[in-house]
Amino acid sequence: MTYTSLLLLFIAAIPQSNEQLSLVEMPESVMLSVEGVFEKTSFEALELAQAEPVEKAEDKATEPESSPTESGGVTEETASGEKESDSTSSTEESAEEPEAEEKPEEEKKGFPLLTLIFNLVGGLGLFLFGMKNMSDGMQAVAGNSLRNLIHKVTNNRLVAASVGTIVTMIVQSSSVTTVMVVGFVNSSLMNLTQAIGVIMGANIGTTITGWILVLKIGKYGLPLLGFSAFAYLFSKRDRTRYIAMALMGVGMVFFGLELMKDACEIIEETPQFESWFDRFAADTFSGMLMCMLVGCITTMVVQSSSATLAITIALAVEGSIGYETAAALVLGENVGTTITALLASLTATTNARRAAYFHAIFNLIGVCWISLIFQQYVQFIPWLVGADLTDETGMTSAIATTHSVFNIANTIIFLPFVPMFANLLNRMFPDSPVKETPHLTSLDIRMLETPTIAIEQSRQEIIHMGEGCQKMMGWLKQLLQEQEPDKELVQKFYHREEVLDRIQDEITAFMTDLLAGNVPHEVIAEGRMQLRMADELESVSDYIRSILKFHTKLIKQGHSYDEQHLNRLLKLHDEVSAFVDFIVDSYKAGQQEILSKSQTKSSVLKQNLKALRKEHLEHLTKEKVEPFMNVAYMSTLNSYTRVRDHLINVAEAIAGEK
Repeated sequence: MTYTSLLLLFIAAIPQSNEQLSLVEMPESVMLSVEGVFEKTSFEALELAQAEPVEKAEDKATEPESSPTESGGVTEETASGEKESDSTSSTEESAEEPEAEEKPEEEKKGFPLLTLIFNLVGGLGLFLFGMKNMSDGMQAVAGNSLRNLIHKVTNNRLVAASVGTIVTMIVQSSSVTTVMVVGFVNSSLMNLTQAIGVIMGANIGTTITGWILVLKIGKYGLPLLGFSAFAYLFSKRDRTRYIAMALMGVGMVFFGLELMKDACEIIEETPQFESWFDRFAADTFSGMLMCMLVGCITTMVVQSSSATLAITIALAVEGSIGYETAAALVLGENVGTTITALLASLTATTNARRAAYFHAIFNLIGVCWISLIFQQYVQFIPWLVGADLTDETGMTSAIATTHSVFNIANTIIFLPFVPMFANLLNRMFPDSPVKETPHLTSLDIRMLETPTIAIEQSRQEIIHMGEGCQKMMGWLKQLLQEQEPDKELVQKFYHREEVLDRIQDEITAFMTDLLAGNVPHEVIAEGRMQLRMADELESVSDYIRSILKFHTKLIKQGHSYDEQHLNRLLKLHDEVSAFVDFIVDSYKAGQQEILSKSQTKSSVLKQNLKALRKEHLEHLTKEKVEPFMNVAYMSTLNSYTRVRDHLINVAEAIAGEK
């Protein structure tokens, strides 16, 4: 009985479930034993129960038993009470479980404004960085083609507009193109009429960004970015690396656009944001003007119409704004993008400011006339492309078409009146009475955004240095033949040498800034070549100056060369001058295979210089020569020798020799 009582005690201690055996279902003798055990609440009572004799258990069995009904009733009440408590606790637990499930969702939805800002800023940053990489890669791949396009700009308005369109498609930014045009006009490398044509073409070229976004490859942006990054990092060919850079930029653009779309989904899920965006509706004239103003200001802040166009498309695709609102924002962005050129022209010449002002006037007048027929315009565009505005691709293509048709139509309207606008700008902004060129060169830091154009601009300055040396050689020959040198010509001669010194300094500073950036290897190689050429040509001008200096001192001492010595010097001068013309003209024509011809000419000059020295020494043994004339003559021969040496160095630089 001892083990039986202990076993029953453990059974009673186990929590009862619906499937377990209840006390009511136990036999009567077992229930009595359990009740006897439970009457002992301490462990000592349990030991006494184990030590009781069998007789006491039998006496206990003869005692009057409690009514089964009563015991059963108590048991039933206890069981029912336990069931009720169990059901109550289970109900409370089930009521608490949804709260526990809802709490993480609330935490997940917390701070929607921060989530919107973080996703939008991150996507926009990735988009802009992708645009820059795409632009740099395409410029590097285009290379000389981009430089040749700029050279083809003429006074023909159609050609200029076509060049502006193609260049902007390559650099992926109308702002970069217009700033570049401002720099060209500021450097007098392009006149106002040419600049106006290029600017109008740039407005058409910038619409290519919208059509790139029409391509429904947003989900492939990240894989494209990854594979292109591997090609860029591990490829050894420069052309392959820059193609990969351009594709990597495309991947960043689409991945950044996807991030901005995800950010715009929060607007639909948050009533506060949705009600705020509902205020921007272009269904009325005042609403249209407000949307245009928002697009203009946003583009001024970001300074990229492509970026604001991407944000507009993201908002429209996610349903945060309607198509009419998106169209009004796009038109306002066309005005806002002019701020970049206006800022770039603040320190430029009057003519360069005219080009920037035309860009702003051109876009502003275009937005004004399109706003008068805005409602008809936004109905015409979806019909033109057959776009379904409820579809993502349809909405994107409609917005891109809105941008393209506006700029094309505006250009067609303005193109016949380009000369009239040029004259109007000349009257509105007259020339300054003082000279406005702040630098001696046409080098402009605005060109650093387009390295292939910048290196071409510095190349033109190297050519100017060579032409300066040619002029100095011509003036020197004239001064050598005069017994009393023309003072104005002498002053002009020395001023030209000082100008060449300063030009070299400006080229060096410009090239240092250019090569400090991420530029193609071809640009780096040509930049180093130009730095060497600038140094060599400046040295050439120094030695040409020294020849005149010796001649001037000789005249001041009351001496002059005899006819024999003067004729020999003039003949030598013509040979050296021809060598200078050959080097400069070859560089102008882009001929790199000039080293062999240059070495031949240099060898001939070297032999002639040796012959002149030998003849002069023989003359000293036969006749008496004034000491100062002897020094002047020998120093002049040495200066011509140094000119020859530096010219051969220039030829080596052109040929790519180190």
